[in-house]
Amino acid sequence: MHNLPIFWDLRAQYPEANIDWVVEEAYVHLIEPLQKNAEFKGINRIIPLGFRRWKKSLFSKKTFMEISEFRRNFQYVSYDLVIETQGLLKSAVVSRLAKRNVGGTITGLGNATEGSGYEPIARWFYTHCVQVPKQCHAVERSRLVAAAAMNISTVLSTPKFYPQAFVEMLAKNNQKINANFNVPYILIFHATAREGKMWSESHWVEIGQHLAAKGYRVILPWGNLAEKAVSERLCRHIANAVVPEAFNLTQAFTIVAGAQIVLGVDTGLTHLSAIMCKPTIELYCDSPRWKTEGFWSEKIRNLGDVGQPPSVPQVIAAIEQVQPQYQP
Repeated sequence: MHNLPIFWDLRAQYPEANIDWVVEEAYVHLIEPLQKNAEFKGINRIIPLGFRRWKKSLFSKKTFMEISEFRRNFQYVSYDLVIETQGLLKSAVVSRLAKRNVGGTITGLGNATEGSGYEPIARWFYTHCVQVPKQCHAVERSRLVAAAAMNISTVLSTPKFYPQAFVEMLAKNNQKINANFNVPYILIFHATAREGKMWSESHWVEIGQHLAAKGYRVILPWGNLAEKAVSERLCRHIANAVVPEAFNLTQAFTIVAGAQIVLGVDTGLTHLSAIMCKPTIELYCDSPRWKTEGFWSEKIRNLGDVGQPPSVPQVIAAIEQVQPQYQP
């Protein structure tokens, strides 16, 4: 998601270029909106690969055949620019597999940013390494690598993600997923992989009660049984709150697009809301805000920081700022 602005940067510099994107197969739908769109010249090819699935049976005949097919598909086209922004060995190896035109380059991340995953061996696979500041937002880090690949100065424009028409279209379809999305609702993403990044359950209850009193339906999604148990505990204390059925990432697009407000801790679905420029309150409790905070829309508020979780009054004030009036 944080790489999406690179597409728009490339299109601005090379309007007629052929742009292909290699992506893990489970996340193809994240970039499909940039391919299937009549409003602008989009991505030419989305090239899926199945690293996560392949590593479970790396030496099987089926895996070998699929890897060979991926390589044939990938190398069908020759490239002038190959851009790799993760700084990880697996993606660096893939970048090296690309067939390049004479003078074609592979530009990759040259150093770790504070607190991020980085594998220095990846540098061996690039023709050009880009040094970025130690404290560099995930979006800006990717844009700096891409700017260097294009041999231009730092991109200063506001990052673009999804076309607004795409977000609005999704919002119209949210009722098809669950009847609970037929009324104005607010999503609360309370769960995250690391316990230290979570916000107090008692705080969530206070916020939920505040929103319910304003007439909103509070939706409490979950991803596993432990998270579901938290959602159910919160639901018992919030009037008309709902613990929905589990939904996949494709459905998450539509559900987030239809929400009046999204509140959440530092986690992927909260960031999805921010890049869709929805009214979003991002809560940072034990992770650095500078790494992923949404800064590209007036509808986004970022609260808290490492060891400084936000207070309930701060969150309520932020809600009033991004959505000052209840609209039934």
